[in-house]
Amino acid sequence: MNPDSADIYLYFNFRSPYCYLASKTMWRIFDEYRTNLIWRPLGGWDGRSPPDVAVKKLPIARQDMARFARRLGIPVNPPPKTTDPTLAGAGSLLAEEKGLLRPYIVEVMRKEWAEGQDIGVLDVLLDVGSEIGLDREALAEAAQDPARQAVLTHNWEEAEEKGAIGVPTFICEDEIFWGQDRIDFVLEYLRERRLSCL
Repeated sequence: MNPDSADIYLYFNFRSPYCYLASKTMWRIFDEYRTNLIWRPLGGWDGRSPPDVAVKKLPIARQDMARFARRLGIPVNPPPKTTDPTLAGAGSLLAEEKGLLRPYIVEVMRKEWAEGQDIGVLDVLLDVGSEIGLDREALAEAAQDPARQAVLTHNWEEAEEKGAIGVPTFICEDEIFWGQDRIDFVLEYLRERRLSCL
């Protein structure tokens, strides 16, 4: 790794409420420090609790998320429980290629978690594309591309090899920061590395 910058691997599932919270607070990592975002989107249940565990966790997770959301002053209107994040994850790879990853993440998460829309519905994603300047046809093709969807699966395999156990996970060298409430530790780590841009 370049001693003058840090590669930050971010494993992210658009269906995770904690990724929604992270989408509101993580940008300081990339705005205030000399870092390179290594984007690793996931699909399906990857990085999330399996369905049998999720059923038990849901009431607690919703309460937990609501507390964080109140602290951040952001709205929460959960999407349908059946929402599948795979199309959103595959589409994010196109957004990254076009230099629109950040607005894509922010707007997809806003539609899903603030408006309660189902981002597994292609038209919802295409509306996001229109709002941020992505071509609708190109986004439709990318979101449904089996090769791009396969990348999502590979990303989770890579995450597990690195030791990740959930999302969002930020990894820099051998340091693993799991959860949106660990972002302060990422910032602290980067300060200790003297990577501040300020």
